[in-house]
Amino acid sequence: MKTGKFGIPGKKALFKGFGRQQSCGNGCHRNSYRTKKKQKKYYSVNKKHPSLKMQVVINQESKPIICLYFEPGHCHDFSLFKKSNLHFHPSTDSVQDSGYQGIKDYRFNSSIPKKKPTKANVFLLEKDYNRALAQEGIVIDYVNRSLKVFKILSSRYRNCHRRYGLRCNLLSALYNYDLALRSKIQKLEF
Repeated sequence: MKTGKFGIPGKKALFKGFGRQQSCGNGCHRNSYRTKKKQKKYYSVNKKHPSLKMQVVINQESKPIICLYFEPGHCHDFSLFKKSNLHFHPSTDSVQDSGYQGIKDYRFNSSIPKKKPTKANVFLLEKDYNRALAQEGIVIDYVNRSLKVFKILSSRYRNCHRRYGLRCNLLSALYNYDLALRSKIQKLEF
């Protein structure tokens, strides 16, 4: 860590802006063990087991992880975003999934899929919009898959909950370092 080769840029990089000016955010669950105290805090009704939740923000063009935020499993995606207190650059566009309904009140440059109204059909134009957003937002799922290559994030997390953020930051730094090495190799080949 002291060499400076490993690390993630952090929240300050979001406010400065970057590259193509487009970011992508997503929250993902990780199974965890059942605690003896404060079980309600970690229990996810959605997943029906105790879990930890992580919000990942990436640069959509070059795919490095910019920042992470962690909460117990009962936290919803949008409330996770509000608690993280992220400040994007005004010209940065962001793409989120449907778990971030209401983000337009906080960020006007955010794109979320249109939900189907009750007792009505979704228009063809809205379906095309949702499909285009899904094609842009799939990048974050590829990054999550790359992180789940590490067994500590793919299987049940059995370590101390307080150290979860530290371990995820380290694995994200390894992912960013690997991505930087791959881009250098590609430049040398051409």
